[in-house]
Amino acid sequence: MNPKGADSAGRSSSSELIRGLGLWSAVAIVIGDTIGTGIFLVTSDMARAVGSATLVFAAWLIGGVIVLFGAFCYAELGAAFPKAGGPYVYLNRGLGPLWGFLFGWMSSFLERPVAMATLAAGFLRFLGFLFPVVATPLFTSHIGRYEFTFTAAQPLAALVVIAVTAVNYLSVRLGGAIQVLLTSLKIGTILLIVVTGFLFGKQHAITAAPLVTGHGPFNLGTIGAVLTALVPAMWAYNGFNDLGDVGEEILHPEENIPRAIILGLLTVGGLYLLANVVYFRILPFAALAQSQHVASDVLQTFAGSRSAAWLTIAMATSALGALHVVVLTGARIPYAMARDGVFFRFANRIHPSFRTPSGSLVFLGSIAALLALSGTYEELYSLFVFAVWIFFALTALALLRLRKTEPTLSRPYHAWGYPLTPVIFLIAAIALTVNLWVVRPVRSSLGLLVILAGIPFFYRWRQTPRASVAPGESV
Repeated sequence: MNPKGADSAGRSSSSELIRGLGLWSAVAIVIGDTIGTGIFLVTSDMARAVGSATLVFAAWLIGGVIVLFGAFCYAELGAAFPKAGGPYVYLNRGLGPLWGFLFGWMSSFLERPVAMATLAAGFLRFLGFLFPVVATPLFTSHIGRYEFTFTAAQPLAALVVIAVTAVNYLSVRLGGAIQVLLTSLKIGTILLIVVTGFLFGKQHAITAAPLVTGHGPFNLGTIGAVLTALVPAMWAYNGFNDLGDVGEEILHPEENIPRAIILGLLTVGGLYLLANVVYFRILPFAALAQSQHVASDVLQTFAGSRSAAWLTIAMATSALGALHVVVLTGARIPYAMARDGVFFRFANRIHPSFRTPSGSLVFLGSIAALLALSGTYEELYSLFVFAVWIFFALTALALLRLRKTEPTLSRPYHAWGYPLTPVIFLIAAIALTVNLWVVRPVRSSLGLLVILAGIPFFYRWRQTPRASVAPGESV
C-alpha cells in the first residue's frame, strides 16, 4: 500500500515528505550516524576512567549488547509507526502526548543541536592534528570559575554546521546518496586502520595503570567506573535509534527499518571492537590514555606522519558524514511536532521545490552553530548522553506498554527476546543516567531543566488552534 498522497515511485504532494530512501540508504544512515568521531577519539577517555584495558573492552562489549537490545525495541516501533519524528510518535502512542512532546522538545533544543555541535567540534579536532594552529587559543576569559578558551576551531565548527545544514536543505535524495558515499569511506577507514595495524604495527604488551576503583573487579567503585566509561562509548554507539526519524521517507519501511537498524548496528559493533584491539595492541596503555587523537597516533607509530595525515582526513570526513545524517534525521522531529501543532509554526514548512523540512532545518542549524562556538567536545557529548538516555528508557517503557494496551497492533517486526531485551535496555538506561547525574550533577541538572522547561509550552500549544494547521503550510 502506498503512503497517503504518494504514487508508486514515492512521489507525494508538495506539502508532504517524499519516500526516497531505499534499504542501502537506510543502512548507510544507521552506520553513518553511528560512526562519527567517537571510535577515533573516545577510547582514551574510557581508559582514563577505568585504568584497565580489560575494563575498556568490557565497556565496549556491554555498551554494544545494550544498544543491540535497544535496536530490537526501535526496530519494532519503527516498523509499526513509520512516521516522521520517530520516538516522538512512539512515545505519543505508547505513553501519551506529553511524553512525546518532551522528547521532541529535548531533541530540538538539546539532543540534535548538541550532537551537531559536538560532531563539528570533533571534525575540527581532527583538523587540529593536521593544522595545530586551529587549536591555538585566541583569547581566554573567565565566567565565574569556568575558564572559556576561544580558538579558531569554534567559528570554523559553526561554519561546518551551516554548510552541512545547507546540503540537507537542498534534497533528501541527494542526502541519501551522499550518505552512502560517506559511509563507505568511513567503513573503509576503520578497516584500513585494522588491517594495517595488524600487518605493520609493532605489538606492545597490553598493560594497565593501577585501578583507581578499589580492590577486586566487582566492587561498587569498579562498576561506577565502567558506567562512567560507558558515557563516551554510548556517544560512539549513538545513531542506531535515529532511522525512525525519517520513517516517512523510507521505501517499504515495515521491512527496511528493522533490517537497516540491526544490520547497521552489528556492522558498527564489529568494527569498533576490531579498532580497539589495534589501539591497545600498538600503543602502550599510558600513551593511549593521554592521547587526544587515538587513531591518528596509532597510525603515526607505524605508518609515519604522512599516512597518519591522510587517514586523519578520512576520519574528519567520517565526522562530516555523521553530522550530515544527524541533520537529516533530526530535522524531521520539529517538523512532525509543528505539523501536530505543538511546536513553533515555522518548523512546519516544507520547501516547495526541494521537498525538505526547510523551517526545521534552519532552526536546528542556527542553534547548533551557536553551540559550536563553545567548542567543548567532552562536555557536549556528556550532556548529550544524559538527555538522550532518559528517553531511551521511556521508549522501552512505551514498547512494553503498547504490547499490553494494543496487542492487535500491526507489528511487521517483533523485538527479539521480548520481554527480557527491552527490560534490560530499560534498566541499563536508568543506571547510566543516574550514574552520569552523580558524576556530573551540574551539567546533568541543566539538561533536565531544559527538558522540563518544555512542559508549559506543551500546554500552551495544546490549547491553541494551531493543531489544525495543514502539513507543509507556509507561514
